[in-house]
Amino acid sequence: MATIVLTGASKGIGFETALALAKGGHVVVALSRSRDGLEKLRETSLKHAANAIVHPLVFDIVHGDYKKDFLPFLMEKVKQVDTLVNNAGTLINKHFGETSINDFSAMIEDNLLGHVRMIQHLLPLMPPDSHIVNIGSMGGFQGSVKFPGLAAYSASKAALHALTECLAMELEDKMIKINCLALGSAQTEMLANAFPQYESPVTAHEMGAYIAQFALTGHRLFNGKILPVAVTTP
Repeated sequence: MATIVLTGASKGIGFETALALAKGGHVVVALSRSRDGLEKLRETSLKHAANAIVHPLVFDIVHGDYKKDFLPFLMEKVKQVDTLVNNAGTLINKHFGETSINDFSAMIEDNLLGHVRMIQHLLPLMPPDSHIVNIGSMGGFQGSVKFPGLAAYSASKAALHALTECLAMELEDKMIKINCLALGSAQTEMLANAFPQYESPVTAHEMGAYIAQFALTGHRLFNGKILPVAVTTP
């Protein structure tokens, strides 16, 4: 039984990933800014498995107080963190000329700096053979097809990809592995916002189940890798 911290757990792929992990008998510390979404996750987990352990916490990974709010809650619930899944993120869909510097800053904060803060605060609680999984995007994957309106989003995800490669080297002495899954399309609210007319052949449930399994086992074969997980882009 592993202990997993998962951000962005209240809807979409994060919700399904957390649900798959809880159904598998693992302890999930689920973070989101949505209280209602986290309560739905807890209730759904218990419906699928009466012994599911989900510890929900309403927390903003960018602006939240880690020392006052997050770490005390975490230490009350668990003793260590075996896996961190950095899934939280947002998307702005605007043509480049209409994308403000504040829009770019928001993308960098939500899709990169929040994960930086989370990793820095959790590293002391992660034993050897732990695994950090960053959820990237094919939008930030070098050589992939790019789309109008997603420059700020894609650039922020590319930065997360580079962070993954850098930290793989820095964390070698701690024997902590880190990888990034560059996701293609899965049918979520975020995809609908970016591509309103498109329907993905991959469901959020399918993608969540894959991420859950990779989070538990992927570090046995990979470290510092940016792995495309895409049937379509979109």
